[in-house]
Parts: sequence; structure tokens; C-alpha cells
Amino acid sequence: MKFTEKTVNGVTFGQGEDMGPGVVHGFSTRLGGVSQGIYASLNLGANRGDDRQAVEENYRRFCAAIGADVDKMVFSCQVHGDTVRVCTAADAGSGLARKPDYEADGLITDVPGLCLVVFSADCLPILLHDPVRRVVAAVHAGWRGTANGIVERACEKMRDLYGCRSEDIRAAIGPGISRCCFETGEDVPNAMTSALGFKALEFIDAHPGGKFRVDLKGINAFRLRRQGLTEDHIAVSPDCTVCLHDKYWSHRFTKGERGSQGAAIALEWGKR
Repeated sequence: MKFTEKTVNGVTFGQGEDMGPGVVHGFSTRLGGVSQGIYASLNLGANRGDDRQAVEENYRRFCAAIGADVDKMVFSCQVHGDTVRVCTAADAGSGLARKPDYEADGLITDVPGLCLVVFSADCLPILLHDPVRRVVAAVHAGWRGTANGIVERACEKMRDLYGCRSEDIRAAIGPGISRCCFETGEDVPNAMTSALGFKALEFIDAHPGGKFRVDLKGINAFRLRRQGLTEDHIAVSPDCTVCLHDKYWSHRFTKGERGSQGAAIALEWGKR
């Protein structure tokens, strides 16, 4: 499955080319919003110091572009863990309208219309959809979440709670820091090899001075395949948020002075 890009009413966003029928989704960029200064222009980070009205307008524009209901969004307090939270109709509006009272780096639901949202600015946003059982999930995978296998936890919950079959699940891995720019010390590769053994070495390059470069996109795609997803049901964005810092926010490039991307997914009402 390919990763594609669209612009609707000036809002540019990425998508998995074939996430299956009955779903809307999108990975935001910096393009198409109303925020100013370091937050220009489509900042979806509601708690980073941007003008509140500008952020709300950015959400209206983004949701309209991808076809989601801005009043049915669900956020979480992301903590770089591996908790995947089941969301119900009662969670609608949790995030923008009221602060979430839970911590999770993954959200999952079978409720039509409920729009699951995760945030990133180098970490990986990953969206999942099973068009057969009609279940969606949104995952925030930094290097700690990647090492802990949060994307696998989401797949397991889709199977265990909703009866999904791995071969039916579609996945899109959005823009994030890529192997070219994710230079680390020993802690990151050690976490990956501790979790995956020698299989992790394929995604790690050693560099002089005790430095390493790690392919988080490759590791998460590997974890998805290990869960039984087929290659043609996995889309991976080629965009590196550090290299393309004019198009995306990069925490590493800006040293934390930034807005946030959002990745959102929702089941459409009454469609299969």
C-alpha cells in the first residue's frame, strides 16, 4: 500500500492509499492553518502556547478536509508508554473540549463517528483500520513506544476485544524522524535489541563516536508484519520530519519550540 498526499481547501495531509472502505483518516502537515509565528500555520498542539482560537480553527479546517467531525474527537495524555485505551461514545470531545483524565499512547474504538487523534513532532503516528470488523486505532510511537511494541499491543486488542483478523487490518505509518536523522547514543539500539534480539540489527547503523542511527519506521513495519499484517496492507510515509522541517514540526530541529502534527481516524456512519 502506498502513502499519498492530498490538499483540500488549502489543507495538506497524508493518507494510506487504501485503508479500506468506511473510514476517514489523515496525517496533518504544517500547511493550511491560521496560527502565527513558530506555530505557523496548521498547529494542532492545543497545549503548546499557541492562541486557543487559532488552534480550534486549525482543527475545524483539518477535520473538514479529511471528513471527520470536529466535535467527536478523542485525545489522550501521551506518555511514551504502551497503553492502548478503548474509547466509547462518552469520550467524544475529550481533548479539545475538555482535558483527558487518562494516559495512553494508543486509542481504539468501534464507535462510528468517534475521531481518534494522536500527536507527533518526530515520533511516529500510526493509524489502523479493520474494514471487516469495523474497528480503528491510533498509535503514538516514539522510540520507547516502538521498543515496547505499542503498535503490536494495538493489533492484539483489535483481535482480542473485537475479533479482528490480522490479515484484514490495514496500517499507515505517518511522517516522522527517519533513519537519516535519528542519531542516538547506545540507549535506543540497546532498547531495540533487548526487545527484538538480532532482528533489530537490520534497522540500526553504527557510526563513529559511539553513535547510531535507528529506523523507527522500519521497526514498526516489522512489528506489524510480525502481527500478521500483509505487506500490501502497510503504508509508510517516506517523509522525514527533520529533513522537511518547513513542512512538518520537528522537536529535534526546533529544540522544542514548535507546534504539533495530528493524525486522526474515524469510522464513517453506516458504511462498509
